[in-house]
Amino acid sequence: MNERVSVIETSPGVRPVDHPPARSGRIGVLLMNLGTPEGTSYWPMRRYLKEFLSDRRVIETPRLLWWPILNLIILTKRPGPKGRDYATIWNNERDEGPLKTITRNQAEKVTAHLKSIAGDKITVDWAMRYGKPEVRERIQALLDQGCDRILLVPLYPQYAAATSATACDQAFRALMDMRWQPTVRVSPPYHDDPVYIESVVASMKQELAKLTFEPEVILVSFHGVPKEYLLKGDPYHCQCVKTWRLMREAFGWPADKFRMSFQSRFGTAEWLQPYTDKTVEALAKSGVKRMAIVAPGFSADCLETLEELDGENREIFMHNGGEQFAYLPCLNDSDEGMRVINHIVERELQGWI
Repeated sequence: MNERVSVIETSPGVRPVDHPPARSGRIGVLLMNLGTPEGTSYWPMRRYLKEFLSDRRVIETPRLLWWPILNLIILTKRPGPKGRDYATIWNNERDEGPLKTITRNQAEKVTAHLKSIAGDKITVDWAMRYGKPEVRERIQALLDQGCDRILLVPLYPQYAAATSATACDQAFRALMDMRWQPTVRVSPPYHDDPVYIESVVASMKQELAKLTFEPEVILVSFHGVPKEYLLKGDPYHCQCVKTWRLMREAFGWPADKFRMSFQSRFGTAEWLQPYTDKTVEALAKSGVKRMAIVAPGFSADCLETLEELDGENREIFMHNGGEQFAYLPCLNDSDEGMRVINHIVERELQGWI
């Protein structure tokens, strides 16, 4: 009798009455993006900047030098101006940054797409590396829903230690505290994926068709990183250049009319060049009257695209002799944007669904 009970209790699908709750074999997908402050006033901005600029992946300056600069200068002076910049692009209806709105929409659309091909066995969620919703919290939420396999999807086409790697770091920190870790996959960068290149170019053509002018030059702007990171072996620069080359070939424009640059530099160190703001200024001064900017390294519009490119760089161009300027939106949750994300997710779930 005892032997028979033992067999029953260890048979698949049969657990003793005192067995702790166990996960049920679902699959989770977690979309991860950079982050956004919880508000535009001083203290939410300060909290966000502190978390972001304290990350050793982002700022590699020795802590002994960086700590007083960050805490005594930057976190005292920058929250106010940065908050005002965020206020110009803020989604007042939802009281959140556009990056959060768009990433949520992307997750909802991936959910609908996967449901059409895999039923209800997959749960899609989203998280931010800095700010909320937190990566740890959303991984736990997936576990609580029975996901014992999780696909992490950093929404960065080009890999950089300061973006893709730090997002994964945050996920791995959460896993380190778990007794029963889920099986995890990480989707790779997709800087040269044909679907991504085709979608970016198709989106650009759609946006250009809406303009009342034809640009003389299109500038492809990527987020910058310190040049030192490239010299230490970060592949980001090379992947950006390849994306630009493939876009140019697909678009069919010569290199002098289809240029690339790097934006958002910070501090006094040399960053990847050419710089976007200096390039825009030089183009205007050289006699270019009509130009457009696109930022294919961002999967969703945010401060660096809406305020910096469409705001600051538009002003630079017009102030230096330019006449017509257009910012071409990111893929966001458009049909072309979702084509890319759905493609990446489906590909990386092979063998699980």
